[in-house]
Amino acid sequence: MKKLYYLLIMVMIFSYSCKRDGQKEKIISWMEYDESEEIKNLMDHPIPRMRFKRIQPFSDLKQNLLIPFQRELSSFGYEKYQHVKPFVLEKSILELQDLVSQRKLSYYELTLFYLYRIYHYETNPEKYLNAVISLNPNVLQQARDRDKKRRKEKMHPLYGMPILLKDNINTSNMPTTAGAAVLETNIPPKDAFITQKLNDVGALILGKTNLSEWAYYFCNGCPLGYSYIGGQSLNPYGRKIFETGGSSSGSGTAIAANFAVAAIGTETSGSILSPSSKNALVGLKPTIGSVSRRGIIPISSTLDTAGPMAKNVIDAAILMSAISEYDSLDEYSYISEPIDYQHLENTSLRGVRFGLINAFANDSLIQDAVQKIENVQGHVIQINPPQVEFQQFLKILDVDMKIDLPDYLTRFVSDNIEVKMIDDIVAFNEKDSIRYAPYNQSIFREIMTDTLTKIQFEIDKNRIMSEAVRYFQEPMQTHELDVILSMNNYSAAYAAAAHYPALTIPIGFNHQGEPFNITLIAPSKKEQELFDIGAAFERISKHREPPKDYP
Repeated sequence: MKKLYYLLIMVMIFSYSCKRDGQKEKIISWMEYDESEEIKNLMDHPIPRMRFKRIQPFSDLKQNLLIPFQRELSSFGYEKYQHVKPFVLEKSILELQDLVSQRKLSYYELTLFYLYRIYHYETNPEKYLNAVISLNPNVLQQARDRDKKRRKEKMHPLYGMPILLKDNINTSNMPTTAGAAVLETNIPPKDAFITQKLNDVGALILGKTNLSEWAYYFCNGCPLGYSYIGGQSLNPYGRKIFETGGSSSGSGTAIAANFAVAAIGTETSGSILSPSSKNALVGLKPTIGSVSRRGIIPISSTLDTAGPMAKNVIDAAILMSAISEYDSLDEYSYISEPIDYQHLENTSLRGVRFGLINAFANDSLIQDAVQKIENVQGHVIQINPPQVEFQQFLKILDVDMKIDLPDYLTRFVSDNIEVKMIDDIVAFNEKDSIRYAPYNQSIFREIMTDTLTKIQFEIDKNRIMSEAVRYFQEPMQTHELDVILSMNNYSAAYAAAAHYPALTIPIGFNHQGEPFNITLIAPSKKEQELFDIGAAFERISKHREPPKDYP
């Protein structure tokens, strides 16, 4: 499979820039350029993490990204793209399915639209976002097959919908890299469990998104959204002005810019909530175990989860309904009630009790959201969560990753990948640290030398997790609350350790134009309640706006 994939790429490189027909648009590939002045201008950026050393990817995968689709893109062209755009841009999954039912759109046209849009922006030196790492070379044929096999009887709403996956989720026909040079040629033998679930309902895996390398547990103080493979992710709401959030940065920027219907991100602590908030998206960090982690490059088996990132609550619920399924080979997996997305248009906030963390009560966007909630007879009570002992939270990640990452490298990668331990990765990166670890690899070094074992840390880990539950549970019981209200990813670590799900929803933009979100947190296994409340809140807030520079 790997040899055939790269042979296809090399054959198509030869003909990529050839103009076959004067009536067709000439499709150009990405060309690397001198970014030294651009980098120099960022050295005074007020956010230290945005003083980039590199923006373009070191890997040459971006140059080859669209090669398998050259002929179809050339035939589709800019005029057809502009014609289709009003039918697709910012539309929900159910709206798109209605258009297909009415024969105003096909799954093939929808997929080709997204591919053209990726081409249109990601090959433009003034607009590119470095959102997408790889594309599924078979996706157009798969879209044609979905059109042929579409039935009149009920299908899952994701049928025929192009979805992007964060590039730490295994796909058997595309590389899975975590953004790292050492995994550049890793084409796993099997799909991840959730990739298969998406395939089972007929979704189209459009491609893989950029991410903070190794899910942002690799280097200290480095930029959000940077990887060797994908380069530096850039925020469409403020390119080189605002951070993208991380580590699911490419999933956030891609969906904000309408590069696909929706995306899957992963989170250990804030990695879905953060980029969703920075990109005016709805993102769900599920309860640990509601979504299988098998075949996903790990940080922590205690805290890791995948989850949906979408432009609205119902789309996020639809995506969650497809990937939430029991997996007997995931130690935390459990049998959950199916997500009901069909009734979400009829939910209400009347009588719902929200606990607003006092630290966010003075924010003007939060105050506006609170007023809207109270206008429809929801109740908002300001709370002060208890002080908890949380100092060793990151040690959970250190101890788990030292075991969990080698386990993945032993069981879930292609045969040509030789690294099996964190020590091997560090040694590989040292061969050319300017390219492979330009910021540092200090977290990997610390994990490599840490002698604390999982058994030795078990008592402390259980204490931290109990303290996290207490952080939410005490005010919820005292005030009889349904959900806790937070902002962006600011309470992510507590939600992670407590195994509490969190749903983040756009509430507007600050005076600089940067997106902000409100975040709802509920007890474990309460995803349905979050979607019910989130959908009702979204109807009265309606603050999702697409980035103006990406029309």
